Amino acid sequence: MPHKLPSLAELYGKGIFTTVAIHDGQPFLWEKHWRRLEANAAVLDIDLSEHSESSTLDSLFTAISKNLQTGRARITFADETPSRIWSAEGEQKTGLSIIVAECRSIPDNFKLTISPHRINTTSPLAGVKSCNYLDHLLAYEEASKRGFHEAVRLNERGEIASACMANVFCEKDGNLYTPSLKTGCLAGTTREFALENLACEEVETGIEALESADRIFLTSAGIGVLSVAEFQGRLLDTSGHPLLQLLPF
Repeated sequence: MPHKLPSLAELYGKGIFTTVAIHDGQPFLWEKHWRRLEANAAVLDIDLSEHSESSTLDSLFTAISKNLQTGRARITFADETPSRIWSAEGEQKTGLSIIVAECRSIPDNFKLTISPHRINTTSPLAGVKSCNYLDHLLAYEEASKRGFHEAVRLNERGEIASACMANVFCEKDGNLYTPSLKTGCLAGTTREFALENLACEEVETGIEALESADRIFLTSAGIGVLSVAEFQGRLLDTSGHPLLQLLPF
């Protein structure tokens, strides 16, 4: 049996991914997703030369046509290069995988809390949607164990950065705000789409902004746009807002 050399993806989670919303068999905001994949690959030195935008999109359409017309798809590029720490052999290689699923089920009484796990803006992975995602998952699971559906993560300066799996928006006195990329939040594609279509200020602020907010929203390709019903036990307004009508589906 041939010996399989351990890869950088297997040993250290070296890879990047994106989750794309699928509607009527079409990937939503594809250009934004591909642009971020290329940018993240450059940051982590992941070679995409064998995976063009067109070939990746063809693979995505194949996965969609076989499985679903509406839902979500995760596209992952994993660095399958053997680790130099464990082997001097092997050439640089990048693998592609695509998985699809139905849309996530979102409860009406969506409850949000504050995570004790902070985001480090000095990390080389800050703002990168890498496969090394365990800290996000641990923060998500910690909130879930306390009976919440998501949690807001602060950075080391105490600024609001994001939720564990989504970007954060809030409204106060009719004005819409979202954490700036300087906070270490991910440059979400739905976040970018919202900034292109609605008046919204990017800010660096502490948790008091959410504690006094009239409304709080979460956005991602996986969940779309949702209005938070409860933050830290405080009930919020979830009635109609332009952000909730942002997506064309």
